[in-house]
Amino acid sequence: MSGLFLAVEGPNGVGKSTIAALLATRLTDISPAGTLLTSEPSRTPLGELLRRSESVLRDRALALALAADRTAHLEREILPALAAGRHVVTDRYVQSSLVLQRLDGLDLTEIWSYNRHVPPATTFYLHDEPAVIAARLAQRPHRTRLEHAGTPEKELQLYRDAARHLDQYGWRQHVVDCRGSTPEQVVAAILALLPDHHADRS
Repeated sequence: MSGLFLAVEGPNGVGKSTIAALLATRLTDISPAGTLLTSEPSRTPLGELLRRSESVLRDRALALALAADRTAHLEREILPALAAGRHVVTDRYVQSSLVLQRLDGLDLTEIWSYNRHVPPATTFYLHDEPAVIAARLAQRPHRTRLEHAGTPEKELQLYRDAARHLDQYGWRQHVVDCRGSTPEQVVAAILALLPDHHADRS
């Protein structure tokens, strides 16, 4: 069985990392092939450099560097795992660039031009009340430059724009309502959206 390629997306503070990790665990439980849990920027030397450099790399330079990291991430980790029949769950993918680089001053068409070669991932956009997301962000001891640049309301709107853009290219995309739900309930909702033939529990 070929592996599923799943991306967990949504505004800063919506709970992507928690949901991605739990989703990867549940997929591993029901599939003998196993699951690769990953994230972007990647954990390669380039990705780690980008994580440390967001405050100094800006607009086009940052967008290009992120696209390069994504390409290497695909070639070295994601595509080999999928070819081996493993599922892949990524915390952020190209949609994050289509949102965060717009907060950094680029337009969507330019950002997409750097990323149009990427293979599609079935994407789950996490949605919660902006006030709930803002409260979580307020509890963080440190926030990045781009976290300060946007608001939950703005990011939610930009994610809607990104989804409309990717609809043109046939990407499978789902909005998952997280309001009042536990992480376990959110992951159960995601699993229910997967094709039946990929939910093999044997």
